[in-house]
This record gives sequence, C-alpha cells and structure tokens, in this order.
Amino acid sequence: MSHGYQGRRRGAPGTRTGRQRMSRDSREIFIGGGAIIVLAFILAFLYAGKEIRGTAAAGGYIVKAAFNRVDGLLPGAEVRLGGIPVGRVEAQSLDGYYRAQVRLFVDAGVKLPLDTSAAINTDGLFGAKYIVLEPGGDEQYLKAGGRIEFTQDALIVSQLLDLIIAKGRARMKAARKPPKARK
Repeated sequence: MSHGYQGRRRGAPGTRTGRQRMSRDSREIFIGGGAIIVLAFILAFLYAGKEIRGTAAAGGYIVKAAFNRVDGLLPGAEVRLGGIPVGRVEAQSLDGYYRAQVRLFVDAGVKLPLDTSAAINTDGLFGAKYIVLEPGGDEQYLKAGGRIEFTQDALIVSQLLDLIIAKGRARMKAARKPPKARK
C-alpha cells in the first residue's frame, strides 16, 4: 500500500466542484447579460432610425405612382434622383384594377416636373429594389398628393436570366451549324 502523494483529489467523474460550477454560472450570466445589452442597442438604433427618417410633416411631400408590378419593392426603399437619395417608399396598396399604388415621400427641397417618370431598379443583380425618378422638361411641378403618370415596372431577375440563357443557347446552336457553301 502506497502512502505517497496521489495528486489533487477529484470528485466522481461527471461531477463538478463548487468552483467549476460557479465559473460556469458566471459565464452564462455574463453571456446572457451581453446578449440583452446588444439587443437593447439594436432596438434603440432601429427606433432612432425611424425617428430620423421622419414623416411628410417633417419637411417633405407625398406623391403617388401606379405600377403593374413592384416585385421586391418594400416600404422604406430609397427614392433616387440622379443617383442621390431624395426620399423613400411610404406605402403600397392595390387599386380597383389590381395595379400597385405606391406612395412616395419626397424631400421638401426637391421639385419634380409634372412629366417626371418613375422606374423600379435593383442595386446590382440581386440587391435591394429602389425607385429612380427621371425629371421631365415641364415647367410646372408636382404638388403634394400629385401623381407620377409615367412609370416602368420592376424587372424580374428570373425572367431576365431566362431570356439571357435562351439567347445564349440560340447563339450556340447557330454557331454549331456548318457554314453555307459559297458560290
């Protein structure tokens, strides 16, 4: 029988000492508290962003536009003029003819000629949708509640890709045909 040093005494396998248990509990409390703080910051940021954007009463006006399709365009999406954000999409609804009616908030300093056009574009191939305004040459301007008459619907990426693939296949098929004999 050996009476030498046998090292640190441990509990049964699978059990934790008081120090290990406290360390794990402290870690869980710390992680949980950190998650709550991060969530609070995210909520505060989202709320502050909503306040910064404001409403039509805070220096802008609403105009309307009708589209056949607005696929992927969401409330809050940018409205751009010359590539610069000048407003945002306020709301969308369907009219009696099943056309998408879009309400646009436009910054107060932006005057839009009566013949302004609106098109739905995409940032990159799969990016967010936004509305591009192209001012016309009319000397009169849209007023609050006015309507943009000239619109272009959203381009559906899957349809565009199908068209590109079909054209590519047609060209490949044409390239495989032997050239006609010359006379």
